[in-house]
Amino acid sequence: MIARVAEGSLPAKHHIAFRDAGGALRWEECITRQGFDGAYTIAYHERRPHEQRVIPATHGYAAPIAAPPRSLAKRHYEAPKLPASKGPAVDVRTPILFNGDLTLSIVSPTEDDPVYVSNGDGDELFFIHEGSGTLRSQLGDLRFGPKDYVAIPKGILHRFVLDAGVKQRWLAIETQDLRIPSKWRNEIGQLRMDAPYCHRDFKSPDFRGPMDEGVRELVVKRDGRFHGFSLRSSPLDVVGWDGSVYPFVFPVLAFQPRAGLVHLPPDWHGTFACKGALICSFVPRTVDFHPESIPCPYPHSSVDCDEFIYYVEGNFISRRGIGSGSMSYHPMGIPHGPHPGAYEASVGHKATNELAVMLDTLRTLHDTEAARAIEDAGYHDSFVS
Repeated sequence: MIARVAEGSLPAKHHIAFRDAGGALRWEECITRQGFDGAYTIAYHERRPHEQRVIPATHGYAAPIAAPPRSLAKRHYEAPKLPASKGPAVDVRTPILFNGDLTLSIVSPTEDDPVYVSNGDGDELFFIHEGSGTLRSQLGDLRFGPKDYVAIPKGILHRFVLDAGVKQRWLAIETQDLRIPSKWRNEIGQLRMDAPYCHRDFKSPDFRGPMDEGVRELVVKRDGRFHGFSLRSSPLDVVGWDGSVYPFVFPVLAFQPRAGLVHLPPDWHGTFACKGALICSFVPRTVDFHPESIPCPYPHSSVDCDEFIYYVEGNFISRRGIGSGSMSYHPMGIPHGPHPGAYEASVGHKATNELAVMLDTLRTLHDTEAARAIEDAGYHDSFVS
């Protein structure tokens, strides 16, 4: 959904007969959004792409369950304290916070996905804190590494193939309608020249043509449950494709941060939009240049937003007691802001080296029991001087 891409062998026009050298008809698969009114990709298969038999699902992760209600407070969850997981990405997802629009989870896979996976409930965005590997889909291979975003559109068949011996820790954002914020596009959909990234920053799949890995099972997530299917042949039999719906990688350090005379609001760090949320990237940057500016974020009462931040690395100018893999949650309804002393101490700073992923959500986030097991109980009171 960044730009149109064309790969492999394609007929002169869509929806017309396309045959191989022996005269056999190739099968067109239209991958569409918003019915047939939105973005789409057309892939051409050697065999019928819609032949599956229903079987029990042997893989999949559990839907998030909210922990019992409790008092409103600022929260701090420490991802490194999660119990070690063992298994493929399709199985080892730990939900931390969620609402009706999205789920935020930690994923630390140790094995390749043994099945193909398709999320029929929504789009997925992974931030690769640690790790590397390949996202394989019918549209090609997509290499990823540390500090990459990996986006997988709804309904794209895929599996993760991990680099051997590499520790993996990812933040997963499962949502709907993942897109580039409209303010960064011009009237024809091109990224504006003043956008914080350009088309060249986004990596599309490396198309390799038909291949067969021997995998014959597909699990599809729909209505919060996983459903199993057996496949007669390899679904990676695509000879060519074109369109605007495909997985992509965006390296977070390719994001071009803004600096202003005084502190800019989070919208200027907006990287992706989705249903009910804005996803922001805080990257190392020059800060405000007014001689009396206060670079530290000002206290604010965002009464329509919950705020979630996943801290990656660096020194966080507004926080103390935060480390790599920390997750802060500041709910709507009560003011939040920097820790005592941080606001005053930031005066005169010229730069920050923090790296973090932030979400502002329009609906209340609920935590899980897994989140409470890694919570820093003293976090809320740490804001009282």
